[in-house]
Amino acid sequence: MDIKTYTQKHKDDIYLFNQGTFYKAYEMLGAHPAEEDGKKGTRFSVWVPGAKAVAVEGDFNGWSKDADQLQPVGTSGIWTGFVPGASEGQAYKFYITSKRGSSFDKADPYAFWSEMRPKSASIIRTLGYEWHDSAWLEKRARTNHFEQPKNIYEVHLGSWKRHTEQQGEAQYYSYEELADELVPYARKMGYTHLEIMPVMEHPLDDSWGYQVTGYFSATSRHGTPQGLMKLIDKAHQHGLGVILDWVPAHFCRDQHGLIKFNGYKLYEKREHPQWGTLIFDYGRPEVKSFLLSSAYFWLEKYHADGIRVDGVSSMLYLNFGIDDPAQKTFNKYGEEGNLEAIDFLRSLSDMVGQRFPGVITAAEESTAWPMVTYPPKDGGLGFHYKWDMGWMNDTLRYISTDYLFRKHDHNKLTFSMMYAFSENFILPLSHDEVVHGKRSIIGRQQGDYDRQFAGLKVLAAYQMTHPGGKLNFMGNEIAQFIEWRFYEQLEWFLLDYEKHSDYHEYVKKLNHIYLKNKEFWEVDHSWDGFTWIDANDNEKSILVYSRWSKSRVNPAVCILNFGWNGQDGYRVGVPRPGRYQVLINSEDPGAEGVILEADHTPWMGQEWSVQLDLPQTSAIILKHTRRK
Repeated sequence: MDIKTYTQKHKDDIYLFNQGTFYKAYEMLGAHPAEEDGKKGTRFSVWVPGAKAVAVEGDFNGWSKDADQLQPVGTSGIWTGFVPGASEGQAYKFYITSKRGSSFDKADPYAFWSEMRPKSASIIRTLGYEWHDSAWLEKRARTNHFEQPKNIYEVHLGSWKRHTEQQGEAQYYSYEELADELVPYARKMGYTHLEIMPVMEHPLDDSWGYQVTGYFSATSRHGTPQGLMKLIDKAHQHGLGVILDWVPAHFCRDQHGLIKFNGYKLYEKREHPQWGTLIFDYGRPEVKSFLLSSAYFWLEKYHADGIRVDGVSSMLYLNFGIDDPAQKTFNKYGEEGNLEAIDFLRSLSDMVGQRFPGVITAAEESTAWPMVTYPPKDGGLGFHYKWDMGWMNDTLRYISTDYLFRKHDHNKLTFSMMYAFSENFILPLSHDEVVHGKRSIIGRQQGDYDRQFAGLKVLAAYQMTHPGGKLNFMGNEIAQFIEWRFYEQLEWFLLDYEKHSDYHEYVKKLNHIYLKNKEFWEVDHSWDGFTWIDANDNEKSILVYSRWSKSRVNPAVCILNFGWNGQDGYRVGVPRPGRYQVLINSEDPGAEGVILEADHTPWMGQEWSVQLDLPQTSAIILKHTRRK
């Protein structure tokens, strides 16, 4: 295929790519095994505008830097060429000569697979796989995810479990092994989704995957692209959705990656002032096509059920991380919003909404930026969900407060309801909260060993019954005391100890109560699903509220005692007459299943009430069963 034929074949694709609206650039660019003019080989294409020359080197030509030169495709900035004999599984790089004459090797930005670090070459790979999740995808497309449960288990695949050390380094689980162990575990525990920290190829383990070099390349740490497909496929067959973390906010400086790809700034706009990385140039159309295509790729080729966009705040603000007034810049309106990034995020939201019904998008956005989850046509960013960082910060500060002083900080528990329905929120207790000296979640709990576990159970019940989706990082469910360590597996041996095993079972029980009772998720984003019964008992540090489903027939009543003292004969106002069953009692499992009869005694602003014994530092959830 000569350049004229190639140009004609991809005429429309090249136009859209140069306009910033091409969603499938990975089909045109990259390495694609093919047969041309009766010869089998691989078609290589790469975007390097302004280059003096581009060649491809690899296993197929002895890594010769001049044997296989690519040809420019008009003024598109694309270089392409067919290499006979280049075949699947062979490694390669592009050898680029800049306008100034400097030459350097670069990995393929559109590669589907890459060498295991510390090697950095791309690998020719096709993505054939026989999926078995058609029923799941059909159901997903016709389901309103806003009215479905969302209990997300956040996982770092490299440290959930590892094999016994060999030659001084514990070995990663393969994608297939994770499919066999992680998927049934998450399902058994009552989670609805796996959220996987970035699995796009990255050179440094310490970055946890958040400094990417391969935006189309599933990391080779755990095997092949087909292995990751099998993991997601099996999750779907077990009724689990899979959300992938995705990082369009910045990229790393490794020389084989995107940095100065043509010898000058190409993918990057400027350096990130805090992270030592590079910020994408969202205003360059081809970079926009690159990023949109990456998101589209993981949704189309890997059947992902959602993407969680990392670092959205750093994208939205021109001066994110800049303290010196002299270094600050402003947009044409004199404001700090990054208009190009805002436009990109809205394009992302529109693309997902139009092309992938039922797929969710979530933003890690830690500021008060308005309308993150409103449609772009109404001035919003178009995300479906936003992580509620305010809830997370207030709640973790509260549980870190000594019991004696909690009455002064009661508003940290109640303030979240002042804005709970201003966005569609997910309540995160994520990996970021158990690293860098912040302590584990149980490590923040106050009191002695027993009281720490009691407090942890109350926190879990508070999160599970509070409006909004739920997200917990792996290890939270076994009450791991140490912070998360990305270089070793979780401390699963803790389950041999009674307290940890008991908490693990408690989390599973709470998760399944959440799943089975629509009151906790069917009306999760409006006041129709939540009513305060008593928000003001700061002296005892107790909260009481009810949750409602659409039918409003059998509400749940949640009593959370964050205080030091128990309350015998504690009277609780309830919204309906009739019977209430104890679904869970965190400190007295023997009381679960007990039926309480409401009497006509007005209490806490309710016409009816029940009386019960409320243990110290405990959570009780009641469910209305029927009228008399």
